[in-house]
Amino acid sequence: MKKLRCGVIGVGHLGKHHARIYSELPQCDLIGIHDIDKQRMHDIARAFHTKAYDSPDALAKDADAISLAVPTKLHYELGKLVLLHNCHLLIEKPITETVDQARELVEMASQRKLILYAGHTERFAGPIRSVREWLSHPKYIEALRLAGFASRGTDVSVIHDLMIHDIDLVLSIMDSHIQSVEAIGVPVFTRKVDIASARLSFSDGSIASLTASRVSMERVRKLRFFQQDAYISIDFLKNDAKIYRRRKAKANLNSQSPLDMLDLIETVKPEVSTHEPLVLEITDFISSASGEKDPEVPGEAGLRALSVVTRIVDDIQRRLAGWS
Repeated sequence: MKKLRCGVIGVGHLGKHHARIYSELPQCDLIGIHDIDKQRMHDIARAFHTKAYDSPDALAKDADAISLAVPTKLHYELGKLVLLHNCHLLIEKPITETVDQARELVEMASQRKLILYAGHTERFAGPIRSVREWLSHPKYIEALRLAGFASRGTDVSVIHDLMIHDIDLVLSIMDSHIQSVEAIGVPVFTRKVDIASARLSFSDGSIASLTASRVSMERVRKLRFFQQDAYISIDFLKNDAKIYRRRKAKANLNSQSPLDMLDLIETVKPEVSTHEPLVLEITDFISSASGEKDPEVPGEAGLRALSVVTRIVDDIQRRLAGWS
């Protein structure tokens, strides 16, 4: 099969890893990269034995598929440029600044029969993939994603930067539609919201509670599911997953003797992959761009996640305006 000519626009913290992976995948040729930081661009180009392009336009003209890893404010403008060159596009989250911009890129890719791939890498993390088969109509989902402050990503709110990971995971699992959104958040170090909590209520009565912070003294990335027959716990940082489920043999709940929880519940530890999530994501992007399969995370998924992000931000802003 013909190798895809691949490129990366933006080779900062995340984009350099896109370049590394394209240079290693046998089904790709990393033909070049572009970055506004010329020194960084030439250093990365040398590291991965590829060409440094003077402009994103020139790179898009030569490539079949491109990863876009630039600040969010540039996603729409550069994403449109790439698609106009009939180039498949993987665009890092959030897909764009606004829902209207995202919808336009999704429609544009569809009209041109191009793959627009939303870069929600957490879909490919080992723990969540290991429990997918165990999930069965969860009634309550709790997500906690805490991090310390870093200058990277502060061009957008913590909802766009961190919480969006869990929003996308929740949307990929739930079958019903969001009925209401309640949220609270505050700016701490930036003009954007730096810590936030949101409650999503679904039409089937299920609830998702999401908390994200980039001003925490500790790092936490946990996700928990409560359903009729089991409690499922994920720790992304430990690459760990556990399922606590009711034992099939019923214990005597009316016994006068103290009950041991081990008599009631069994713990299952599914095998968790240690594969790098970004490698799996880019491999899926390339496979879908080559026409082998449908993308696991199409642009429509990025649009849906951004729509929920926007509802959360709007509710927070409404509350903040009331306080001021």
